[in-house]
Amino acid sequence: MRKAIILIGPRASGKTTIGKMLAADLALTFVDTDEALQQRTGKTIAQIVDEEGWPAFRKIESQILKDFTSPEHVVATGGGMVLSEENRNHMKNNGMVFYLSASIQALVERLSANPAISQRPSLTGLDIIDELSSVLKEREKLYRSATHFVIDADRNKALVMQDIFNLYLSNIAHQPAPLR
Repeated sequence: MRKAIILIGPRASGKTTIGKMLAADLALTFVDTDEALQQRTGKTIAQIVDEEGWPAFRKIESQILKDFTSPEHVVATGGGMVLSEENRNHMKNNGMVFYLSASIQALVERLSANPAISQRPSLTGLDIIDELSSVLKEREKLYRSATHFVIDADRNKALVMQDIFNLYLSNIAHQPAPLR
């Protein structure tokens, strides 16, 4: 039985880039939960957080996840999607979850090269290296508890995508046929 492919991990781990590649190769629909949230609300993440706070943002984010967790989707989640136990359980039970694990160094390099770095408000008020270290320390256990597969995302994106592609195909091929 096919399930949604769900990519989790910190900011800049490659979820959106890899997700788009996977969706194209598997003829599935790609959804970035942050982008879907912004389209649905007509606001940036920073605006939502400034006007309504992080809890309101997290509530909308959770609903977006539920709305797009289906076999025809590749879903790239926001880095904090795993903060909710309900989200972790939903992803694990309704999708094939891949944790894109990346080093602080790789994340900093990617964020520094990304002009949209200011799109997401700071979680801690710290500089980027200290913030990433703090956030990863807090979330590492949550990412691992929500995932089926841990993928080394420090590598070339084509290799990362190929690993996920192969794991996905081999796992759906070994699913038992439904009883009639």
